[in-house]
Amino acid sequence: MLVGIIGWVLVGLLVGFIISKVLDLHGDDPRLGIGVAAGGAIIFAVLYTVISGAGVSAFNIWSLVFAAIGAGVAVAVWHMIRSKYVSRAPYTRRSSY
Repeated sequence: MLVGIIGWVLVGLLVGFIISKVLDLHGDDPRLGIGVAAGGAIIFAVLYTVISGAGVSAFNIWSLVFAAIGAGVAVAVWHMIRSKYVSRAPYTRRSSY
């Protein structure tokens, strides 16, 4: 059971990292998006296991697929909300801190 949950988190972190490199974050911190992706992966994978009744196992390819989809959806929604309602500054690209 623990191995399955760790797998979901790792898939979420990986997808969050990849999406944070692909999306233009407009100067936003990519660590927030990666964390949101891990949370979205856990939520979608848990919903999959509850709906399908498959349970949490060491390796279930479908739960990992749903974790990846959930991570992508969570990061996309996070950056949409963040860019629309929180970031009101004009577009400035940060090169470093």
